[in-house]
Amino acid sequence: MSSKTKSKEPFWLGYVASGVSFISSARFGFSRSRDSMFRAMYRFAARDGIHSLWSGLSASILRQSTYSTARFGLYNIVAQKARQHTGQDKLSAAWTITCAGVAGGFAGLVGNPTEVVLVRMCADGAKPAAERFAYPNALIGLYRVGRDEGVSAFARGLSANIVRSLLMSKYSAAKQYLISGAGLKDDVRTHFLSSLVAGTVATTICAPADVLKSRIQSASAALGSRSSIIQIIRTSLREEGPRFLMKGWTPAWLRLTPHTVLTFVFMEQLRTLTQLSLVVPKETIKV
Repeated sequence: MSSKTKSKEPFWLGYVASGVSFISSARFGFSRSRDSMFRAMYRFAARDGIHSLWSGLSASILRQSTYSTARFGLYNIVAQKARQHTGQDKLSAAWTITCAGVAGGFAGLVGNPTEVVLVRMCADGAKPAAERFAYPNALIGLYRVGRDEGVSAFARGLSANIVRSLLMSKYSAAKQYLISGAGLKDDVRTHFLSSLVAGTVATTICAPADVLKSRIQSASAALGSRSSIIQIIRTSLREEGPRFLMKGWTPAWLRLTPHTVLTFVFMEQLRTLTQLSLVVPKETIKV
């Protein structure tokens, strides 16, 4: 089947897949402090109650409606343009990674405002009460960021977030390798393995950008120059050493990998269902 006759996927498909996977996967609170993940979770629950482990839930849901929708929807558009440009129905691994990177970069731009609020709501638990932002929900958080710090605050950590989004483009390449290189079938098992590899690789190579993004976005405008990316790197290297760039890898993997696996497994199943619904037998259209 040529690219011209290939059915288009709904733009909302990525949002539904991400939303279902988010609801299905466990919510892990995260900490970039020196505490271990479980010690930090215990400390937060003992001090602020078990419900504090779900801080930022509304911001996570809002993020899915912006970043994930844009990421998957734009990938389909960019990939379709690439197929038309190359004249090939199946893109090479290089083209697939390029399309995913471009879509991820633009999605990082679209989702950055909600990312700022999400990071701040999740990071509040690691701060003293006097230094917390204490946003009751994501919408009020967006309003207060704009009111107190200006619209420019929504761009905090934008460069690091775009870099992180560019790096998170491994699923399609992993799936293509497993099918063409390892001889696996295009089934649920391959989708699971591809997303597992993608989640692990993405967690590892995105860790430095993720750490910097979180530290920049959790900073307040009142910190002035201390919140610049150069100063954050210098201070962190001086106080913690180069290993600070991999802080939080375990909770990040536990959060990202199950979500990635479920997202792409659901995505593939939804893709199959929507494509089937677009194929109408000739018998059913007879008058």
